[in-house]
Amino acid sequence: MIRTVVQRYSAFLRQPGVVRMLALTFVARLPLGTLTLALLMHVQAMSGSFAVAGATVGAYLAAAAATAPFVGRWIDQRGPHLALAITAVVCPAALLGILFASQLGLTQPAIYALAATAGAFVPPVTVLVRTILRQRFVRDDERKTAFALDSVLVETAFTVGPLITAVLLAVASPAVAFAAAWCFVVCAVPTFIASRALDYLRVQREGERRLLGPLTEPALLVVYALHTLIAFTFGLLEVAYPGFGTAHGTPALGAVLIAINSVGSAAGGLAYGGLHFRRPPERQLPLLLALMVVPLALQPLTASAGLLMVFAFVAGLLIAPALTVVMLLVSTNAPARYATEAFTWSATAIVSGISIGAAVGGQLVQHYGAAAAFTLAAASIGAAALVATRVQRLRDIS
Repeated sequence: MIRTVVQRYSAFLRQPGVVRMLALTFVARLPLGTLTLALLMHVQAMSGSFAVAGATVGAYLAAAAATAPFVGRWIDQRGPHLALAITAVVCPAALLGILFASQLGLTQPAIYALAATAGAFVPPVTVLVRTILRQRFVRDDERKTAFALDSVLVETAFTVGPLITAVLLAVASPAVAFAAAWCFVVCAVPTFIASRALDYLRVQREGERRLLGPLTEPALLVVYALHTLIAFTFGLLEVAYPGFGTAHGTPALGAVLIAINSVGSAAGGLAYGGLHFRRPPERQLPLLLALMVVPLALQPLTASAGLLMVFAFVAGLLIAPALTVVMLLVSTNAPARYATEAFTWSATAIVSGISIGAAVGGQLVQHYGAAAAFTLAAASIGAAALVATRVQRLRDIS
């Protein structure tokens, strides 16, 4: 089995430009693993409240969710260059205001407004990468490997990023951790352009377009609903883990737990992408999510950091495979004229779920402790498993 996995990845990575593109787009997406956690801890340190911090992260993510489809439609019709140029300036500028919020004497509403502005203009790197992967790799096996590797790289960003944040929280301060995350945001667009991934992007300006775009595809609506539920779980965990660490007197422990969860996801994603399964992806998804319920349900039952690390890792093993299946379903069911917009709606579903989860998780951690957020996370992924049974009928719906 291991030999099969190695051979599949070796053949894939030998293709021209693939290693360069994957490596540099990974660096361009390091803000995924650093920004929300560093923002959460920075605002919590300034305000003394996880509820305020969770709401700030929620404002950032909600704004990103609301604007992503419009950015995607612009890119589908006019190309990515102007969108990348604008977001490369506005997003870092807004985050810089939050970094110096105390010195500037900013109120909570002002911080929320800056967070929303940063989210509204977040660089569309991830959705562009996924559009490019769909367009470059047309064979089913290559596309599956590409999306699996993409999920692994995203999870690796969620591993490296929190570890960097954890180190800076331990040796410096939340403000320093947030400053480091800001530097990654500044570098995101230039690094993405240097990857030359845009060489493979094809803009399809022709063809009939509808007001609702890919939302007119019933199959995609089911996938987006499922994605929102899964992401809601992630949002809860992103606040619950730091809440657990803070309650135990070790704020950096939260970042370590997030990183361990991501390490598990990366391992699971690598295995999934290198193997062949006879069962179609839409039939794999309910099982993957149902299995994930078990380690999540065990998390609120322990006060041991060691056991929680184990449960976080086991739950993570199933995350990247599940997300890979979802991305494959988006790619399969999205019309070519909506290539980027379809993935931005998927990003909207993810970010909406995470933002709501972060806001709800902040309230739960503040008033009831981390165990309450862990319990709701297990329930929400259980609901996602039920919704995933509907995904099995996607081919009939479409």
